[in-house]
Amino acid sequence: MPTANSTLDERDRAILRLLQQDGRLSNLDLAAQINLSPSACLRRVKLLEERGLISRYVMLIDEKAAGLPGTAFVLVTLDQQGRTALDAFEAAIDDHPEVTECCLLAGAADYMVRVAYADAADFERIHTEILTQLPGVVRVQSTLALRTVKKTTALPV
Repeated sequence: MPTANSTLDERDRAILRLLQQDGRLSNLDLAAQINLSPSACLRRVKLLEERGLISRYVMLIDEKAAGLPGTAFVLVTLDQQGRTALDAFEAAIDDHPEVTECCLLAGAADYMVRVAYADAADFERIHTEILTQLPGVVRVQSTLALRTVKKTTALPV
């Protein structure tokens, strides 16, 4: 069965690479960079959106400039792993903007949560008032990042 990536031609891949670098790139500039007419380029972009390869357009904020220089990765263990417990946790975690990413895991912990915070007191607040109070949480184990070496939202297409 072909994957979504294997059905892309080089122009589609170029569109995706360029839009990942600059989501505000105009259709006219995009078309010029991939040697297509603006109408053909726009058709391709619309098809990529319809196929779900382009899921949304966002603006990225620099964490340090926003006063959130700290990053913590928190392993969360729940008291149960049934669908109801997972759904309750996932619905609750979505309400907290301090949590920038949450992944269901296969392993010793149930979730890994990425948290952005301002300072030690802010992280303590997030730990005490948010993470440990989420439905079903029985254990949290935090690891603080000292420095981000690589961070990207771009996928290799």
